[in-house]
Amino acid sequence: MIESLIALLVISIGLLGIAALQITSMQQTASSHWHSQAVWYSYEISDRISANGADNFDLYDGIDTDNDYSMDCKGGPCTAAQMVTADAQDWGEMIDNLPGGRGVISASGDNLQISVMWEDNSAESNCTNGEPATASQSCYTVTITP
Repeated sequence: MIESLIALLVISIGLLGIAALQITSMQQTASSHWHSQAVWYSYEISDRISANGADNFDLYDGIDTDNDYSMDCKGGPCTAAQMVTADAQDWGEMIDNLPGGRGVISASGDNLQISVMWEDNSAESNCTNGEPATASQSCYTVTITP
């Protein structure tokens, strides 16, 4: 009888360990998904910056998706400045898909630094562009040149 109870205890502890591993695996999968999305969003805006031409490179400095942008360039032609606003609006809509998402573009010398931040429940932040709102934000940053 006692042997059965000990065996049941050992099996229960093993099952709890398996459950803990499954939860950790699910958390890491979600974290990987958000990181992949952040990378895609960073390169999406960098492609838009390149498409708008080197002469308009500096117009993207200061974009922060916490701000509201409103411009529709899909229905007709826009100036370069209007295209920057439309790009900021579209990028902000993408960033909204991330949990606690925020995108910041800032000048760094002659370059632009693009950062995408999101809540990842990590122990520390790795953001260097645009102070993160919380210490649990993760960040993906890419630097582009004109």
